[in-house]
Amino acid sequence: MYLKINHISKTFGKEQVLQDLSFTLEAHRMLSILGRSGSGKTTLLKIIAGLEMPDSGTVELNGKTMNEVPAHLRNIVYLYQEPLLFPHLNAFENVAFGLRLRKLPETDIHQKTTEMLESLELGDQSKKMPGQLSGGQRQRVAFGRALIVEPQVLLLDEPFGALDTETRSAMQQLLKRMVATFKITTLFVTHDLKEALLMGDEMALMQGGILKKYETKAAFVQDARTGVGEEVAFWAALGIGN
Repeated sequence: MYLKINHISKTFGKEQVLQDLSFTLEAHRMLSILGRSGSGKTTLLKIIAGLEMPDSGTVELNGKTMNEVPAHLRNIVYLYQEPLLFPHLNAFENVAFGLRLRKLPETDIHQKTTEMLESLELGDQSKKMPGQLSGGQRQRVAFGRALIVEPQVLLLDEPFGALDTETRSAMQQLLKRMVATFKITTLFVTHDLKEALLMGDEMALMQGGILKKYETKAAFVQDARTGVGEEVAFWAALGIGN
């Protein structure tokens, strides 16, 4: 058992944002969490990352309770929709940033960063500043900066929401390859049904602060609340997908 969420609840003012959430995620698996805006998805990720504290419940990683562990010591990386790169650093230095904080030898930093940029198909973009990169390239740099420090858990909050359709598709495939290569345990939050199905090894639905994790993808598809049946019926009515 790798990541375990035990009876997490969170209230902001009079609003109950998370209600007694519990689930587990095994190592090296990706959990897609589907939910509309305001359903509590982002709050859950922030609690796991240590950026918010729950009112009750615990976050466990490899059997260790993380509630009192500061965010910067959890080895959990949280990525937003916007890449949030350092504007004064080029692509190489943005990716290398975490390694420099760990004070690795310069030869190791150069080797690891160069290999990461090549894996991300950014080898020829290493000297460019963030403002000179496309949206998809900036997001790749953000992934590289996150993955190079080998986090225990990667939290992705609508990471492709700002990208055009073609770039989004390419980034989905790239992320799946990178997560598999680096064997990162990942939570992927999205409001897009197709994206959730494409990205996740496992599936969950968040509604009104309540999370349901499914035993199988088939169970997720068969649950009317996920909207899969409704979408299939829509396309069938247009004569598409037969």
